[in-house]
Amino acid sequence: MLSQLSRVGLPLTLVLGLGCGGSRADFIGSRVADTCDAAWPVCSTMAGCILGPESYAEGRFPGQGRFIVQVPEAATVRVHFFLEDVIAAGEETVVTFHEEGCRARIRQSVSGRTALDTVEKQGEFSREADLTGVGDHLIEFSSDMQARYVMKVEVVPQRNR
Repeated sequence: MLSQLSRVGLPLTLVLGLGCGGSRADFIGSRVADTCDAAWPVCSTMAGCILGPESYAEGRFPGQGRFIVQVPEAATVRVHFFLEDVIAAGEETVVTFHEEGCRARIRQSVSGRTALDTVEKQGEFSREADLTGVGDHLIEFSSDMQARYVMKVEVVPQRNR
């Protein structure tokens, strides 16, 4: 494994330090796992699950996924990733936030190196967007990183900021 990490240029301290900001159990808290293997219609496509404050999902990168977040009022939506078993940083990780009905989108892209640097410093990687519409919002994500992830969502009403 160390030779694979050397080839992708990850410093050993980064690899050994991943997750130093907290444990998987701390990240998940009292949330319940959602397998995200359902088919919820949203924006002329299907999403695997509806994530909220009581649930989380997990999976593997490289890969992509779609889920729904229900927003009762204008809010900041944050998608958090806890990474484990990182083998390679990859080139890019993207999170795309859609307004209700997919009338607009906010695409956030970050390099694999930046995502892993953030995990090393903060224990997790996250992206956020301010969504103004009320209702179901499609969130899509993809990464060519090689790692396992645990993902959760936080919805913070803008009136509470």
